Amino acid sequence: MSTKITAGNFFEDFAVGQVFHHAVPRTVTEGDLALYIALTGDRRPLHCSAEFARSLGYEREPAHDLLVFHIVFGRAVPDISLNSPANLGYADVRFLQPVFPGDTLHATTEVIGRRETSRDDVGIVWVKTQGYNQRDEAVLQFYRWAMVNKREPVSTEETAGTPELPAQVATDDLFVPETLDLSSFDPVATGGSAFWEDYEPGERIAHPQGMTIEEAEHQMATRLYQNNARVHFNDHLQRSSKLGRRIIYGGHIISIAHAISYDGLENAIRVLAFNAGAHANPTVAGDTLYAWTDVLERIDLGRADAGALRLRLVGVKNLDPSKEPIDLKVREEKRDREQYHSNVVLDLDYTVLMPKRPE
Repeated sequence: MSTKITAGNFFEDFAVGQVFHHAVPRTVTEGDLALYIALTGDRRPLHCSAEFARSLGYEREPAHDLLVFHIVFGRAVPDISLNSPANLGYADVRFLQPVFPGDTLHATTEVIGRRETSRDDVGIVWVKTQGYNQRDEAVLQFYRWAMVNKREPVSTEETAGTPELPAQVATDDLFVPETLDLSSFDPVATGGSAFWEDYEPGERIAHPQGMTIEEAEHQMATRLYQNNARVHFNDHLQRSSKLGRRIIYGGHIISIAHAISYDGLENAIRVLAFNAGAHANPTVAGDTLYAWTDVLERIDLGRADAGALRLRLVGVKNLDPSKEPIDLKVREEKRDREQYHSNVVLDLDYTVLMPKRPE
C-alpha cells in the first residue's frame, strides 16, 4: 500500500492522552442550513427565519445545533471512527456559542480511554472532541465512545481505560447566548401553545408523525457532514457484515427523531446539552422512524424569560408507539439481563431551552 494514503486508525493505534488536530475546516453556508431542512424535515423557525431570529436577539438565523454537532463530529471521523462498526454513546455534550452562515469550524479530539472487549476483533475507545469557530471560540464539546476494529484480531490482557463521565450536564454549564432575549417571544411563529411552566416531570409526549428514511437521503445527509465512515456508504463492504446492509449514521437518527419531536415541543428554542445517549439498535434504509418524549425535569435557570427542560427522546423503528405499546427495555432470558427492545434505535437524555409564559 502506498505510504501516501491511510486506512484510518485501528484500536491498536490509540493511546490515552493522544490528541488529534483534525483536517478539513468547514465554512458553514446558507446552503448547509437549507439542505439540513431538506434532509430532516426540521421545522424550527429559528433556523429558517432571519426575522424570527432577530426578534430573539440573534444577528440572523443560526445553524441548527444538531447540524453543528454533525459537522464537528464529521471532522473527527477520519481520525477516530473511520474503522468503527458502531458509535456506542455520548456524554456531557455542551452546545456553546451559536454558529452562523460564514463561520468556519475546526475541531480537536483527545483520547481519554480504551479497553478490550470480549471479542478479539474490536475494542472500545473513549474520546473528548471540541469544536471551534474561526475566532477559536468553543461552539461544542462532547464525549463519545465507539467500538473500533482491530488491525489484527488479537486480545491482550489490558484492563484499564474506562473513564468516569458525568451523568448530566450541570445547570451551571448550560450555555445561553448573552444576546438571546425571550421576553418578547411570539409563539405565532412556532405554532406552539406550551411554555416552560406547562411541562410536568413524568409527562409523556407521543409525537404523531413517522418518517421513512430512504437510501439516498441518509447517504446525502452523512456526506453533508463529511462523515466518511465506511459502514454508511460501502455496500460492497457491508454485504459481508452481520447486518448485511449499510448502516444509517446514528447522528442522522438523532436529527430525524428531533425533527419528529417538534409536535408538542414547538417552542423549544435551542438544544443546550446531551446528558447521555445510546444508539440502541441499528437502522437501515427503508426503516420508518417514530418517537416519543418523556419530560424528566424542569430546571429553573434563574431567568425571567426562560427555563430548561430535561427530556428523554426515544426513537423507535417500524412500530408506532402511539398505537402499539412498547417497553423501552426487555429482559433477555439467555443472559438474564435487561436490553433495549429490538425496535428502539435511540435513547437520548438531553436538555433544551424553553421560553417562560409571558406575564
